[in-house]
Amino acid sequence: MTVELISVGTELLLGNIVNTNAQFLAEKCALLGLSIYNQSVVGDNRERLSEVIRVALKRSDIIILTGGLGPTEDDLTKEVCAEVMGFPLVEDAHTKKHMEEYFKNGIYKDIPENTWKQALVPDGAKVLDNSNGTAPGLIMEKFGKAAILLPGPPNELYPLFMKQVYPYLQHLQPEIILSKMVKICGIGESQVETKVLDMIDKQTNPTIATYAKTGEVHLRITAKAADEEAAKKLIKPVVKEIKNRFGDYVYTTDEEETLEEAVVELLKKYELTVTTAESCTGGMLAGRLVNVPGVSDVFREGFITYSNKAKRKILDVNKSTLKKYGAVSEQTAKEMAMGGVFATDSDVCIAITGLAGPGGATEEKPVGLVYIACYMNEKVWVEAYQFKGDRNKIREQAVVKALDLLRRSILDNYRK
Repeated sequence: MTVELISVGTELLLGNIVNTNAQFLAEKCALLGLSIYNQSVVGDNRERLSEVIRVALKRSDIIILTGGLGPTEDDLTKEVCAEVMGFPLVEDAHTKKHMEEYFKNGIYKDIPENTWKQALVPDGAKVLDNSNGTAPGLIMEKFGKAAILLPGPPNELYPLFMKQVYPYLQHLQPEIILSKMVKICGIGESQVETKVLDMIDKQTNPTIATYAKTGEVHLRITAKAADEEAAKKLIKPVVKEIKNRFGDYVYTTDEEETLEEAVVELLKKYELTVTTAESCTGGMLAGRLVNVPGVSDVFREGFITYSNKAKRKILDVNKSTLKKYGAVSEQTAKEMAMGGVFATDSDVCIAITGLAGPGGATEEKPVGLVYIACYMNEKVWVEAYQFKGDRNKIREQAVVKALDLLRRSILDNYRK
């Protein structure tokens, strides 16, 4: 079964906003085993939108349109799609009541007149309640084709899709599609692919797909089966084999779990407190950890020691170390990590020092050179990296590697 995505809005064509909706919908449709061969972006123009819809309905079983469902004159999606498919518009009492309740509990004393446009729906369409806005979602079915219309704001589209559209699409599939994610950190994409290439070459059902992230590689194992239990049985041995091949490089098989969440869980498991000491990343590492709910149980303090003076004063980095080896060095990284533990009486400290650029490089120390150290239980782990990319990319990569070094150091320390 084929699905086509149509994103409506002149602001998308002009690049005023990033089209995250298309990424979200494409990913979810792929999880359902639906094929997507085409995506379109069209501005708020009646003729062009009509043509895009007509073409999409000819070549796809389902079209999903996002945006253009609001109350203004340039919100044309519903009207044009209904016209193309031959649905007259009628007032929907349920939607009108929902809108009245929405505004009653909001900031408006008087409901703008043009708002009632959103209560008009294609006669015979499935109306999808929008709990986060006024424009409902819609499903129009005719001649074996379906058009699904969704509001543009992501905070409205995402929950509406997952609660109402995803189950609808699931029921259209003769088989259930189930996926399991294996997240890997500390090894590159090409190395990951090499290790599983034989499995990919032999794959039929389940299938393995690789996704490269900043400093990470994710493997999605997807199976088709008559029911969920049968799909799980197909996936289980594949996940087991991947975990056997990659060992500690695998940090989770929970799709929703992030690297920082996995690290915080490890810290909690072993009842450890952590301190961060950062130079070139300027607090990004601490920020990632603080994103995790409940991190206050384990996070002691975060230092940004950007200058040599701060490194000496706060982390007790030896002046002679800085003079002899420089701020960007293995020796300085080690002393930063040790100093972070002693300064806060924490169990572990992870430290980062490096050259994020674009200036400050020398022949011996190019832009992208980063040292990361972890000190715990009188033992220090230190790693050197030569990252590529712009300043922000270098810093992002350094944070991921620091989180991974912290994770692997804990595992190494407690490995029996």
